[in-house]
Amino acid sequence: MTQGKRLRVALIGCTGSIGSQAIDVCRQHADKLEIVALTVHRSTHELVALAREFTPACVGVTDPAHADDPVLSELPGSTTLITGDAALTEIPARDDVDCVLVAVVGAAGLPASHAALTAGKRLALANKESLVVAGDLLMPLAAPGQLLPVDSEHSAIFQCLLDGDRADVHAIWLTCSGGPFFGRSSSELEHVTAREALAHPTWKMGPKITVDSATLMNKGLERIEAMHLFGTAIEDIRVLIQRESKIHSMVEFADGAVIAHLGASDMRLPIQYAFSYPARWDTPAPRVDFRTLGSLTFDAPDAQAFRCLALAERAGITGGTLPCVMNAANEVAVAAFLAHACSFTNIARIVEGTMDAHTVERVESFEQLHDVDAWARTTAKNLLAQRAR
Repeated sequence: MTQGKRLRVALIGCTGSIGSQAIDVCRQHADKLEIVALTVHRSTHELVALAREFTPACVGVTDPAHADDPVLSELPGSTTLITGDAALTEIPARDDVDCVLVAVVGAAGLPASHAALTAGKRLALANKESLVVAGDLLMPLAAPGQLLPVDSEHSAIFQCLLDGDRADVHAIWLTCSGGPFFGRSSSELEHVTAREALAHPTWKMGPKITVDSATLMNKGLERIEAMHLFGTAIEDIRVLIQRESKIHSMVEFADGAVIAHLGASDMRLPIQYAFSYPARWDTPAPRVDFRTLGSLTFDAPDAQAFRCLALAERAGITGGTLPCVMNAANEVAVAAFLAHACSFTNIARIVEGTMDAHTVERVESFEQLHDVDAWARTTAKNLLAQRAR
């Protein structure tokens, strides 16, 4: 960002948990950040309200069923509207955009991530699935300092590595709250409800990622994301339960030194750092008073009870198209769980069955991954239908 010039930001997925918190960061630092583009999937009333507040040059509605919502007539006259999938590829490439925050959920964020990198924009990535599915294709496109992770753990690792040589990394300690079901056995998980799964102990997130946190699939996805971001073997990315969510991750170096990133459990911190890097701006969140924190606790995850963690490790080690299959099947199974059409423990069974049915291929193109994703979703839905009989 040029001295004295505001960073021009496009928020892809502006009304979800991350998008809403990014809006808050932009409000607090209006002298440094300018929102020039916004997208939603179907939340057109919220989009119009934000457009009238910030007057962006462009907005997007990706769900064709909401492309003609009457409320869109209330957009500012100077604001251009793009509808359908084109919004995910055209907006990140606009000349008036400096930084693209991709905050949509699932593999749907991949086109925007790809468009931002190929257009040479700073990519503030809050969509881990982009790297899980297509890290082999995306990472070679990213110039140094162009891709800034927004996941709290990966932002923490990125910051821990600023003063160290990646060649000297012995291990990455990827922290995890353990979710709402920490300590429960496989049998105790059989009948948990969606309402229980959505009651995360420390973070406020959207429903899909909250369920992923409850199954520990989110941590499995994050291991694969970290593998791509930091060039570390998945076996050297160790999951550590940290119930208080105050240590956001740690890096252990060859000499035994461990550098940890600590701070408030507030996603506005990594969002802001992805905008401000390499500078640091005044915090948007309450500070932690470590004199009153009490204690920090640590534990190991139970990969037998929370089988999604082991399935993600299998996908990361195998590589190729298997992570794409795993991610797609998980999205289908989680959606079914939230719709009360799948049990909590059947999420892992559907994912595993879909992975077992797949013949792994080397990743060669985005078109190939699109086809693999579609196959995996169909297979997962068929497995769900079989279990429902």
